[in-house]
Amino acid sequence: MTKQGREQSGSLPLVAAIDLGSNSFHMIVARVDQGEIRPVERLGKKVQLAAGLNQHDELTAEAMKRGFSCLEQFAQYLAGNTFQAVRVVGTNALRKARNSDAFVDQAQSILGYPVEIIAGREEARLIYLGVAQTQSDDNERRLVMDIGGGSTEFVIGERFEPKLMESLHMGCVVFTDRFFGTGELTPQRFQSAYYAARLELLNIEQSFTRLGWVDAVGSSGSIRAVSSILQAMGESDTITRENLEMLKLKVLKFNQIGRVRFPGLKPDRQAIFPAGLAILMAGFDALGIERMHYSDGALREGVLHDMLGRDRHEDVRERTINALMSRYHVDEQQAFRVMNHTRNCFAMTADIWELGDCDLELLSWAARVCQIGLDISHTQYHRHGAYLIDNSDLMGFSKREQQQLALLVRGHRRSISKSLLSAWPKTVSRKLMRLIILLRIANVLSHGRDDTLPEYSISLSDSTISLFFPEDWLEQHPLTEAYFDSERSYLAKIGFKLMVA
Repeated sequence: MTKQGREQSGSLPLVAAIDLGSNSFHMIVARVDQGEIRPVERLGKKVQLAAGLNQHDELTAEAMKRGFSCLEQFAQYLAGNTFQAVRVVGTNALRKARNSDAFVDQAQSILGYPVEIIAGREEARLIYLGVAQTQSDDNERRLVMDIGGGSTEFVIGERFEPKLMESLHMGCVVFTDRFFGTGELTPQRFQSAYYAARLELLNIEQSFTRLGWVDAVGSSGSIRAVSSILQAMGESDTITRENLEMLKLKVLKFNQIGRVRFPGLKPDRQAIFPAGLAILMAGFDALGIERMHYSDGALREGVLHDMLGRDRHEDVRERTINALMSRYHVDEQQAFRVMNHTRNCFAMTADIWELGDCDLELLSWAARVCQIGLDISHTQYHRHGAYLIDNSDLMGFSKREQQQLALLVRGHRRSISKSLLSAWPKTVSRKLMRLIILLRIANVLSHGRDDTLPEYSISLSDSTISLFFPEDWLEQHPLTEAYFDSERSYLAKIGFKLMVA
């Protein structure tokens, strides 16, 4: 590269993705060059967060310390550079940990960026996106298998579009602790791990084999380890059922997981290799996989490309919201009527209430899906809608975003329970309450399903919210006035005074 080329490259914006996995933490740093992502740095460290879950599913102090130590290294790199965007995602161990909030709070303090705990199927989607970037751009259907420390993801997709996604509760760290915790490596223990994986796979065998695929691709550490060992042994880098059986026979000769040694196998993967191998063999047998090749793309690469997609306004969350509206037969005209009023209310209050673009995004989504509960029952439909959102796999949304979206839908009408906000930090709960109030006002303004509402304005003073309409307009619209009277009493119970004139 010429000097001028290096200077231009150095001026390109940096982006970073951090994957807080159940086995290892990884960070990938890349430059965005004409819409393409070019990696410039990869950092990683074995943390084994999943191994630090005690019998109560709480992360131990030692496991947290290992994680924070790694994040401090990442933080030094982040602080020494300027980034256009940084996204941090947590996976199975943090999904499972009952005290994940304590870990996340400290992790965010160290990194200076928010940490998202993503759902299993969202992890699968991002893994597929990362793998798809490394594959030929054809229309053939592919199966992707990714064995992590605490979970294993399976995805069937075409090009960059996943069609079927699942995340199963089996991983190389969890299975090592469960089946090889004493260090013994016997045929019986290996078979127990294999059959436990087969039992997990029973839930997806039929749907995956029915949809079918042309190519099978593996990603992440366990499958990379198998591929590396085979290449070091002079075998083809294509993984087959026959060479997996060969590796199993060699593995069992070691008798102890601490003695496992293979050319091409990194020391930090030696102890967890047998469990990963058992899961991979179960995947081959359950789904009838004949051959598989390894891909360098995985979760963190998928996170990077997902960020790039959001910058290009190809946000998968928009598709998820549209799919929710379609699935639950939402009245689109009314949904967009509520959304337009929320945006008007937001524009008049954002500066005073210190609300930002992310808050507007969340508020707009809530406005569009606050009616989905009507597909179940009109009675208490806000509760039904919140339940559906809280318990669905919403592609593109983090666990935190999903919970906040459900909270807004739950609070957009009828009584507001302060207890729903008590689990959030004070600054977050205050902001969520303000968003709920704006959504409630927009909902009242939309009740008449009238697209010819006059100009109105909102002013704020301490805990008083004042709405102003043209003179005599409310008298001429008694239904809207009645709705505001009801809303006034609801807001009074949570310490807000609503004035409408």
